Amino acid sequence: MKPRILLLLLVGLSLLLSPGQLAAQKAALTRQQYQQDFDFLWNTVRTDYCYFTKKQTDWAQVRALYRPQLDTLSSRNSFVRLLENALAELYDNHAGLGTNRLDSRRLVPSGTDIWAEFVNGQAVVQAVRPGFGAARSGVRPGMVLTAVNGQGIDAALQPFLPRTLRRPDAAARNFALLQLLAGDHRTPRTWSLLANGRPFTARPDSAGMLLEHIEYPARLETRRLGTIGYIKVNNCLFDNGLIAPFDSALTALMGTQGLVLDLRETPSGGNSTVARAIMGRFIAKEGPYQRHELTGEEVQTGIRRSWLELVAPRGPRYTAPMVVLVGRWTGSMGEGLAIGFDGLGRATVVGTEMAQLNGAIYSYSLPNSGIGFNIPAERLFHVKGQPREDFRPPVYVYLKSAAKSQAAAQDPVLERALEMLAKRKK
Repeated sequence: MKPRILLLLLVGLSLLLSPGQLAAQKAALTRQQYQQDFDFLWNTVRTDYCYFTKKQTDWAQVRALYRPQLDTLSSRNSFVRLLENALAELYDNHAGLGTNRLDSRRLVPSGTDIWAEFVNGQAVVQAVRPGFGAARSGVRPGMVLTAVNGQGIDAALQPFLPRTLRRPDAAARNFALLQLLAGDHRTPRTWSLLANGRPFTARPDSAGMLLEHIEYPARLETRRLGTIGYIKVNNCLFDNGLIAPFDSALTALMGTQGLVLDLRETPSGGNSTVARAIMGRFIAKEGPYQRHELTGEEVQTGIRRSWLELVAPRGPRYTAPMVVLVGRWTGSMGEGLAIGFDGLGRATVVGTEMAQLNGAIYSYSLPNSGIGFNIPAERLFHVKGQPREDFRPPVYVYLKSAAKSQAAAQDPVLERALEMLAKRKK
């Protein structure tokens, strides 16, 4: 029987808690304890968050806006919402809490099925996640979103826009759009769109809340496409248990004349142990795959700290040409693998922009409530110096053009990769 991976997007978190933790969760905190927790979060972000130079957020104003609201808190739930709102002022999809409410927004990108951005004032669909509600309901790249649950885009966007910006920032507006489209954990979504100028209605949750219980048939999907091998990683780069199955899959494909490594369904990121294990099977000598920068240390000491992370050869080496596929649901460590293979000169990266998640996250816990939170505390770079979040595949596939010219069931990114490998067979 094939193993199944079930990702529960925090909705059933309370089921994982011990009785002692549940009791602690229900215990009421004093106003002073709420203030201590808020101050801990605010000060941690102030010293450790490493992307303020990219943001228009006035972090001092965040404290001035949200801390007085602690005086009227009535429950842990309301405290969670206050913290969510405070962190959202960073408009950073890699910063968030370790808990949620049923009406919290789903995580981007792991809990969403559509990617859209504002283009010339219109909310234009850039990508849809295969197999999920947006794609199943007929949404395609290039369509224009005009309303969500009956409310026009501009009005629907307002609750998700940061309130403490020094000046307007297009990135904050796009962040708010993704939050809006992600939806919450209980409310079915209805979208009004224009498809080639014609009105179109999509109900991505009509078959159920698929994003709440994401299942995969296995960690890996492997097959042969003629003389080309294909390995797809299904959102488990955080699982050291992936290493042995990956080795077995690669061994079975050692005789192929090229390989496609598909990282387009890795939105939850992972760890560098798994990433280095994968890259190590394709290189002949040790080399750097990404650069780190710990800005918090420089903030606190005035001394800059950065370093290169190396990957070493491991096991029998696969030597045939290789292509790595990426897209909007290639997140965090998936993005690290992509820039790593590119920096090592071992594979050609094909696809679109990735999730563009900022840096490496550090995890913290509030002293009284025990609520966890994550923020990017290390900046990450391609070995050539480009910020990871700015990396663009050398072979770029325009999905909006492909959606207009090809059948919806086709995969233009994979097709492009196979065309390339067919020309480069050893």
